[in-house]
Amino acid sequence: MKRWLPLIPALILVQVGPAGAGGLEGSITLPPGFSISVFASGLASPRFMAWSARGDLLVSLPRRGEVVALRDTGRAGRADRRWVVAEGLDLPHGLAFRDAQTLYVAETGRVVRFRYDADGGKASNMEVVVPNVPAGGGHWTRTIAFGPDGKLYVSIGSSCNVCIERDRRRAAVVRYEADGSGEHLFAQGLRNAVGIAFDDRGRLWGVVNGRDWLGDEFPPEILVQIKDGKHYGWPHCNGRRVPDPDFPRPGFCDTVESPDFEMQAHSAPLGMAFYTGQMFPVEYRGDIFIGFHGSWNRSTKTGYKVVRVRMRDGRPAGIEDFAAGWLVGDRVWGRPVDVTVGPDGALYVSDDFAGRIYRIAYSPR
Repeated sequence: MKRWLPLIPALILVQVGPAGAGGLEGSITLPPGFSISVFASGLASPRFMAWSARGDLLVSLPRRGEVVALRDTGRAGRADRRWVVAEGLDLPHGLAFRDAQTLYVAETGRVVRFRYDADGGKASNMEVVVPNVPAGGGHWTRTIAFGPDGKLYVSIGSSCNVCIERDRRRAAVVRYEADGSGEHLFAQGLRNAVGIAFDDRGRLWGVVNGRDWLGDEFPPEILVQIKDGKHYGWPHCNGRRVPDPDFPRPGFCDTVESPDFEMQAHSAPLGMAFYTGQMFPVEYRGDIFIGFHGSWNRSTKTGYKVVRVRMRDGRPAGIEDFAAGWLVGDRVWGRPVDVTVGPDGALYVSDDFAGRIYRIAYSPR
Protein backbone atom coordinates (compact mmCIF):
# COMPACT_ATOMS: atom_id res chain seq x y z
CA MET A 1 0.00 0.00 0.00
CA LYS A 2 1.22 3.46 -0.86
CA ARG A 3 2.06 5.36 2.33
CA TRP A 4 1.56 9.11 2.17
CA LEU A 5 3.64 11.31 4.44
CA PRO A 6 2.99 14.86 5.55
CA LEU A 7 4.92 17.37 3.49
CA ILE A 8 6.09 20.71 4.76
CA PRO A 9 4.85 23.09 2.07
CA ALA A 10 7.51 25.51 0.94
CA LEU A 11 8.08 27.77 -1.98
CA ILE A 12 10.74 29.97 -0.44
CA LEU A 13 12.57 32.17 -2.88
CA VAL A 14 16.22 32.46 -1.95
CA GLN A 15 16.92 35.97 -3.18
CA VAL A 16 20.33 37.21 -4.23
CA GLY A 17 20.71 39.73 -1.48
CA PRO A 18 21.17 40.05 2.27
CA ALA A 19 21.70 36.90 4.34
CA GLY A 20 18.50 35.48 5.66
CA ALA A 21 16.41 36.39 2.61
CA GLY A 22 13.28 34.31 2.22
CA GLY A 23 13.57 32.91 5.74
CA LEU A 24 16.52 30.64 4.93
CA GLU A 25 19.88 30.78 6.64
CA GLY A 26 21.67 32.49 3.79
CA SER A 27 21.33 33.63 0.21
CA ILE A 28 22.34 31.91 -3.00
CA THR A 29 24.17 33.73 -5.76
CA LEU A 30 23.05 32.83 -9.29
CA PRO A 31 23.66 34.23 -12.78
CA PRO A 32 21.24 36.95 -13.96
CA GLY A 33 17.79 35.65 -14.85
CA PHE A 34 17.98 32.59 -12.57
CA SER A 35 16.03 32.05 -9.37
CA ILE A 36 16.07 29.33 -6.73
CA SER A 37 13.25 28.03 -4.56
CA VAL A 38 12.68 25.14 -2.19
CA PHE A 39 10.89 22.35 -4.04
CA ALA A 40 10.67 20.12 -0.94
CA SER A 41 11.93 20.26 2.64
CA GLY A 42 11.89 18.15 5.79
CA LEU A 43 13.62 15.24 4.04
CA ALA A 44 16.02 12.93 5.88
CA SER A 45 19.37 13.54 4.16
CA PRO A 46 18.19 13.29 0.52
CA ARG A 47 20.81 12.06 -1.91
CA PHE A 48 20.33 10.92 -5.52
CA MET A 49 17.32 11.54 -7.74
CA ALA A 50 15.50 10.21 -10.79
CA TRP A 51 12.36 11.24 -12.70
CA SER A 52 9.45 8.91 -13.33
CA ALA A 53 7.58 8.89 -16.63
CA ARG A 54 4.75 10.80 -14.98
CA GLY A 55 7.11 13.54 -13.82
CA ASP A 56 7.42 12.59 -10.15
CA LEU A 57 10.82 13.13 -8.59
CA LEU A 58 12.17 10.05 -6.81
CA VAL A 59 14.80 10.62 -4.13
CA SER A 60 16.93 8.18 -2.15
CA LEU A 61 17.08 8.56 1.63
CA PRO A 62 19.94 6.21 2.63
CA ARG A 63 19.73 6.85 6.36
CA ARG A 64 16.08 5.83 6.39
CA GLY A 65 16.54 2.96 3.95
CA GLU A 66 13.88 4.49 1.72
CA VAL A 67 13.14 5.86 -1.70
CA VAL A 68 10.45 8.53 -1.70
CA ALA A 69 8.49 10.20 -4.49
CA LEU A 70 7.69 13.91 -4.69
CA ARG A 71 4.81 15.17 -6.79
CA ASP A 72 3.99 18.72 -7.85
CA THR A 73 0.30 18.23 -8.59
CA GLY A 74 -0.36 21.86 -9.44
CA ARG A 75 2.85 22.42 -11.40
CA ALA A 76 3.56 25.30 -9.06
CA GLY A 77 7.26 24.61 -8.64
CA ARG A 78 6.87 22.89 -5.27
CA ALA A 79 6.08 19.34 -4.19
CA ASP A 80 2.74 19.05 -2.43
CA ARG A 81 2.65 15.25 -2.12
CA ARG A 82 5.25 12.82 -0.82
CA TRP A 83 5.12 9.08 -0.31
CA VAL A 84 7.40 6.11 0.26
CA VAL A 85 8.10 4.10 -2.87
CA ALA A 86 10.45 1.54 -1.31
CA GLU A 87 11.60 0.89 2.25
CA GLY A 88 13.67 -1.51 4.31
CA LEU A 89 16.66 -1.06 2.00
CA ASP A 90 20.34 -1.05 2.98
CA LEU A 91 21.72 2.43 2.28
CA PRO A 92 19.92 2.97 -1.04
CA HIS A 93 21.67 5.60 -3.13
CA GLY A 94 21.70 5.53 -6.94
CA LEU A 95 18.39 5.42 -8.82
CA ALA A 96 17.73 4.72 -12.50
CA PHE A 97 14.76 3.93 -14.71
CA ARG A 98 15.44 1.47 -17.51
CA ASP A 99 12.00 2.19 -18.92
CA ALA A 100 8.79 3.69 -17.56
CA GLN A 101 7.92 0.45 -15.76
CA THR A 102 11.27 -0.59 -14.25
CA LEU A 103 13.03 1.20 -11.39
CA TYR A 104 16.55 0.16 -10.34
CA VAL A 105 17.94 1.04 -6.90
CA ALA A 106 21.57 0.65 -5.87
CA GLU A 107 21.98 -0.39 -2.25
CA THR A 108 25.45 -0.46 -0.76
CA GLY A 109 25.82 -4.23 -1.36
CA ARG A 110 23.45 -5.03 -4.20
CA VAL A 111 21.29 -3.65 -6.99
CA VAL A 112 17.55 -4.33 -6.94
CA ARG A 113 14.75 -3.51 -9.32
CA PHE A 114 11.03 -2.94 -8.99
CA ARG A 115 8.06 -2.99 -11.27
CA TYR A 116 6.96 0.63 -11.25
CA ASP A 117 3.48 2.02 -11.84
CA ALA A 118 4.22 5.61 -12.92
CA ASP A 119 0.62 6.83 -12.70
CA GLY A 120 0.03 5.37 -9.27
CA GLY A 121 3.58 6.00 -8.09
CA LYS A 122 3.85 2.48 -6.70
CA ALA A 123 6.84 0.11 -6.74
CA SER A 124 6.29 -3.63 -6.38
CA ASN A 125 7.79 -7.04 -7.11
CA MET A 126 11.31 -6.29 -5.87
CA GLU A 127 13.94 -8.47 -7.51
CA VAL A 128 17.66 -8.67 -6.75
CA VAL A 129 19.59 -7.99 -9.95
CA VAL A 130 23.20 -7.85 -8.72
CA PRO A 131 23.45 -9.64 -5.34
CA ASN A 132 27.13 -9.23 -4.54
CA VAL A 133 28.26 -5.62 -5.00
CA PRO A 134 31.24 -4.94 -2.65
CA ALA A 135 29.53 -3.39 0.38
CA GLY A 136 30.30 -0.66 2.88
CA GLY A 137 33.82 0.59 3.40
CA GLY A 138 35.04 4.15 3.44
CA HIS A 139 32.92 4.89 0.38
CA TRP A 140 29.57 3.15 0.75
CA THR A 141 27.54 4.84 -1.99
CA ARG A 142 26.72 3.02 -5.22
CA THR A 143 25.65 4.95 -8.29
CA ILE A 144 23.99 3.48 -11.36
CA ALA A 145 23.18 4.55 -14.90
CA PHE A 146 21.91 2.89 -18.05
CA GLY A 147 23.90 3.42 -21.21
CA PRO A 148 22.55 3.76 -24.75
CA ASP A 149 23.58 0.11 -25.13
CA GLY A 150 20.89 -0.82 -22.60
CA LYS A 151 23.48 -2.07 -20.12
CA LEU A 152 23.68 -1.23 -16.43
CA TYR A 153 26.76 0.67 -15.20
CA VAL A 154 27.56 0.56 -11.47
CA SER A 155 30.10 2.89 -9.86
CA ILE A 156 31.73 1.41 -6.74
CA GLY A 157 34.00 3.59 -4.60
CA SER A 158 37.15 2.49 -2.80
CA SER A 159 37.02 0.96 0.68
CA CYS A 160 39.64 3.39 1.99
CA ASN A 161 41.36 6.73 1.51
CA VAL A 162 44.29 5.08 -0.28
CA CYS A 163 45.16 1.37 -0.33
CA ILE A 164 45.52 -1.70 -2.54
CA GLU A 165 42.03 -3.19 -2.93
CA ARG A 166 41.52 -6.93 -2.71
CA ASP A 167 38.36 -6.74 -4.81
CA ARG A 168 39.10 -5.36 -8.30
CA ARG A 169 35.53 -4.08 -8.53
CA ARG A 170 36.27 -1.39 -5.94
CA ALA A 171 37.39 2.02 -7.19
CA ALA A 172 35.87 0.99 -10.50
CA VAL A 173 32.86 1.04 -12.79
CA VAL A 174 31.37 -2.39 -13.47
CA ARG A 175 28.98 -3.11 -16.35
CA TYR A 176 26.15 -5.65 -16.37
CA GLU A 177 23.32 -6.74 -18.57
CA ALA A 178 19.99 -5.35 -17.41
CA ASP A 179 19.25 -8.67 -15.66
CA GLY A 180 22.55 -8.56 -13.74
CA SER A 181 24.38 -11.12 -15.83
CA GLY A 182 27.58 -10.65 -17.82
CA GLU A 183 29.62 -8.81 -15.17
CA HIS A 184 32.40 -6.84 -16.88
CA LEU A 185 35.05 -4.70 -15.19
CA PHE A 186 34.58 -1.60 -17.34
CA ALA A 187 37.12 0.86 -15.87
CA GLN A 188 39.49 0.93 -12.89
CA GLY A 189 41.51 3.39 -10.81
CA LEU A 190 38.50 5.63 -10.07
CA ARG A 191 38.81 6.26 -6.34
CA ASN A 192 35.23 7.38 -5.82
CA ALA A 193 33.28 8.31 -8.94
CA VAL A 194 30.00 9.11 -7.20
CA GLY A 195 28.49 11.00 -10.14
CA ILE A 196 28.28 9.30 -13.52
CA ALA A 197 26.28 10.32 -16.61
CA PHE A 198 26.10 9.68 -20.33
CA ASP A 199 26.30 12.58 -22.79
CA ASP A 200 24.35 12.92 -26.03
CA ARG A 201 27.13 11.10 -27.90
CA GLY A 202 26.74 8.04 -25.69
CA ARG A 203 29.98 8.63 -23.78
CA LEU A 204 30.16 7.90 -20.05
CA TRP A 205 31.56 10.63 -17.81
CA GLY A 206 32.28 10.72 -14.10
CA VAL A 207 33.41 13.07 -11.35
CA VAL A 208 36.03 11.50 -9.08
CA ASN A 209 36.94 12.44 -5.51
CA GLY A 210 40.69 12.57 -4.94
CA ARG A 211 42.46 11.22 -1.86
CA ASP A 212 43.00 13.09 1.42
CA TRP A 213 45.99 14.17 3.51
CA LEU A 214 48.26 15.52 0.78
CA GLY A 215 47.58 19.19 1.53
CA ASP A 216 44.92 21.78 0.82
CA GLU A 217 45.51 21.99 -2.93
CA PHE A 218 46.34 18.43 -3.94
CA PRO A 219 45.21 16.19 -5.44
CA PRO A 220 42.59 17.85 -7.64
CA GLU A 221 39.10 16.47 -8.04
CA ILE A 222 38.77 15.24 -11.60
CA LEU A 223 36.24 14.98 -14.40
CA VAL A 224 36.90 12.07 -16.74
CA GLN A 225 35.44 10.35 -19.74
CA ILE A 226 35.22 6.77 -18.51
CA LYS A 227 36.32 4.34 -21.22
CA ASP A 228 36.12 0.60 -21.45
CA GLY A 229 39.30 -1.17 -20.37
CA LYS A 230 41.06 1.94 -19.10
CA HIS A 231 42.78 2.62 -15.77
CA TYR A 232 42.67 6.09 -14.20
CA GLY A 233 45.55 5.77 -11.78
CA TRP A 234 44.33 5.38 -8.19
CA PRO A 235 45.94 4.47 -5.80
CA HIS A 236 49.29 4.89 -7.55
CA CYS A 237 48.63 8.18 -9.36
CA ASN A 238 46.77 11.41 -8.68
CA GLY A 239 45.56 14.20 -10.94
CA ARG A 240 47.47 14.34 -14.20
CA ARG A 241 49.55 11.19 -13.63
CA VAL A 242 51.37 12.43 -10.52
CA PRO A 243 52.83 9.45 -8.58
CA ASP A 244 51.34 8.89 -5.14
CA PRO A 245 53.88 9.29 -2.32
CA ASP A 246 52.41 6.40 -0.29
CA PHE A 247 51.83 3.91 -3.10
CA PRO A 248 54.43 4.62 -5.82
CA ARG A 249 54.61 2.28 -8.80
CA PRO A 250 57.50 3.24 -11.10
CA GLY A 251 56.45 3.81 -14.69
CA PHE A 252 52.79 2.98 -14.07
CA CYS A 253 51.51 6.57 -14.16
CA ASP A 254 52.74 6.94 -17.73
CA THR A 255 50.33 4.20 -18.79
CA VAL A 256 47.07 5.44 -17.21
CA GLU A 257 44.41 7.79 -18.54
CA SER A 258 44.91 11.46 -17.76
CA PRO A 259 41.85 13.36 -16.48
CA ASP A 260 39.90 15.45 -18.94
CA PHE A 261 39.49 18.27 -16.44
CA GLU A 262 40.79 19.16 -12.97
CA MET A 263 38.79 20.93 -10.25
CA GLN A 264 39.52 22.43 -6.82
CA ALA A 265 40.91 19.85 -4.41
CA HIS A 266 38.61 18.66 -1.61
CA SER A 267 35.46 20.06 -3.21
CA ALA A 268 33.85 16.58 -3.03
CA PRO A 269 31.97 16.51 -6.35
CA LEU A 270 29.01 14.15 -6.11
CA GLY A 271 26.10 14.31 -8.56
CA MET A 272 26.52 15.48 -12.14
CA ALA A 273 24.12 16.09 -15.02
CA PHE A 274 24.35 17.30 -18.60
CA TYR A 275 21.88 20.08 -19.27
CA THR A 276 19.37 18.69 -21.74
CA GLY A 277 16.41 21.00 -21.05
CA GLN A 278 14.92 23.89 -22.97
CA MET A 279 14.38 26.40 -20.14
CA PHE A 280 17.94 27.71 -19.74
CA PRO A 281 19.58 29.90 -22.41
CA VAL A 282 20.93 28.02 -25.41
CA GLU A 283 24.55 28.46 -24.33
CA TYR A 284 23.87 26.12 -21.39
CA ARG A 285 22.83 23.19 -23.59
CA GLY A 286 25.18 20.25 -23.16
CA ASP A 287 27.10 21.82 -20.28
CA ILE A 288 27.67 19.85 -17.07
CA PHE A 289 26.31 20.80 -13.67
CA ILE A 290 28.05 19.29 -10.62
CA GLY A 291 27.11 19.34 -6.95
CA PHE A 292 30.12 20.18 -4.76
CA HIS A 293 29.33 18.65 -1.37
CA GLY A 294 32.22 20.48 0.30
CA SER A 295 35.49 19.81 2.08
CA TRP A 296 36.03 18.20 5.46
CA ASN A 297 39.82 18.07 5.89
CA ARG A 298 40.98 21.36 4.40
CA SER A 299 42.29 24.25 6.52
CA THR A 300 39.88 26.61 4.73
CA LYS A 301 36.56 25.17 3.64
CA THR A 302 35.76 24.95 -0.06
CA GLY A 303 32.89 23.65 -2.17
CA TYR A 304 29.27 23.78 -0.89
CA LYS A 305 27.96 24.95 -4.25
CA VAL A 306 26.84 23.91 -7.71
CA VAL A 307 29.27 24.55 -10.55
CA ARG A 308 28.92 24.64 -14.31
CA VAL A 309 31.52 23.05 -16.57
CA ARG A 310 31.33 24.59 -20.02
CA MET A 311 31.62 22.07 -22.84
CA ARG A 312 33.05 22.95 -26.22
CA ASP A 313 33.09 20.45 -29.09
CA GLY A 314 32.40 17.68 -26.60
CA ARG A 315 35.27 18.59 -24.26
CA PRO A 316 35.42 20.49 -20.94
CA ALA A 317 36.51 24.05 -21.61
CA GLY A 318 36.10 25.90 -18.30
CA ILE A 319 34.41 25.96 -14.93
CA GLU A 320 32.42 28.60 -13.04
CA ASP A 321 30.23 28.88 -9.97
CA PHE A 322 26.56 28.54 -10.86
CA ALA A 323 24.79 28.46 -7.48
CA ALA A 324 26.89 29.42 -4.48
CA GLY A 325 26.29 30.64 -0.95
CA TRP A 326 25.70 27.55 1.20
CA LEU A 327 29.07 28.39 2.79
CA VAL A 328 29.18 31.74 4.58
CA GLY A 329 32.61 32.38 6.02
CA ASP A 330 33.23 29.21 8.02
CA ARG A 331 29.52 28.47 8.49
CA VAL A 332 27.81 25.80 6.41
CA TRP A 333 24.03 25.80 6.03
CA GLY A 334 23.67 23.49 3.04
CA ARG A 335 25.55 20.76 1.16
CA PRO A 336 24.55 20.10 -2.46
CA VAL A 337 24.60 16.43 -3.44
CA ASP A 338 22.88 15.48 -6.68
CA VAL A 339 21.70 17.55 -9.63
CA THR A 340 19.10 16.57 -12.21
CA VAL A 341 17.27 18.30 -15.05
CA GLY A 342 13.51 18.17 -14.62
CA PRO A 343 10.88 17.66 -17.34
CA ASP A 344 10.20 21.39 -17.03
CA GLY A 345 13.84 22.23 -17.85
CA ALA A 346 14.64 23.49 -14.35
CA LEU A 347 17.65 22.18 -12.42
CA TYR A 348 16.89 20.31 -9.19
CA VAL A 349 19.49 20.06 -6.42
CA SER A 350 19.40 17.79 -3.37
CA ASP A 351 20.88 18.97 -0.08
CA ASP A 352 21.51 16.27 2.54
CA PHE A 353 22.53 18.80 5.20
CA ALA A 354 19.40 20.98 5.14
CA GLY A 355 17.10 18.14 4.05
CA ARG A 356 15.83 19.99 0.99
CA ILE A 357 15.42 19.75 -2.75
CA TYR A 358 15.93 23.07 -4.56
CA ARG A 359 14.56 24.08 -7.93
CA ILE A 360 16.61 26.50 -10.06
CA ALA A 361 14.65 28.12 -12.88
CA TYR A 362 15.36 30.70 -15.56
CA SER A 363 13.18 33.50 -16.78
CA PRO A 364 14.49 36.15 -19.20
CA ARG A 365 14.25 39.67 -17.84
